[in-house]
Amino acid sequence: MAIIHQVPYHSQWESPDLVPDILAGTLLAADDPLWERSGAESPEDYEYWSWRLCGMACLRMALDFWWGVSPGPVALAQECLAAGAYVRHPDGRLDGLIHAPFATYAHRRWGLFAEARSLPAEDLPDLLAEGRLAMLSVHPSIRTLDPQPPRTGGHLVLAVGAEDEHLLIHNPSGFPDGSQSFAPVPWADLGRFYAGRGIVLGPYAH
Repeated sequence: MAIIHQVPYHSQWESPDLVPDILAGTLLAADDPLWERSGAESPEDYEYWSWRLCGMACLRMALDFWWGVSPGPVALAQECLAAGAYVRHPDGRLDGLIHAPFATYAHRRWGLFAEARSLPAEDLPDLLAEGRLAMLSVHPSIRTLDPQPPRTGGHLVLAVGAEDEHLLIHNPSGFPDGSQSFAPVPWADLGRFYAGRGIVLGPYAH
């Protein structure tokens, strides 16, 4: 039986229709006309963070779904930086999203059940049936179902539904041609991209 949670979609860029151009390098993220909605201080600040906001986009979707709030993703990222879920180095490198401190932050700040854990794909339908969502570590080429991704992990998507043949995800860096919201990923293909770990989210703290 299909399980589909009607989760609002948020891209990691404020203009979802521009994602193909931004990823192709034909448009700078700083030129996204909606950049101010992100909570960034400047177009340059938005340019820096927008490439690193997949986890914040997933959190926004969960907060919008359960609590009806949608904070700016750069503002969320700054909170996560303070909480140790990101580590910013003097040269601009950013470590994160670091799952365990992020889960602690999501619980303390937003009252969510949040657990960073190893998460076999076969567990996902039951978790979704229980009313949970899951942030999954996948390779970003899941947006095109690349036949040979170079590795697993490195990008976060939100699992929002399960069908017999597909996992349904909201992909913060998906394309508007169908790989952004409720994007179907065949179970047989998921393992090429999925690192087998993630963050389980729920609507209340246990």
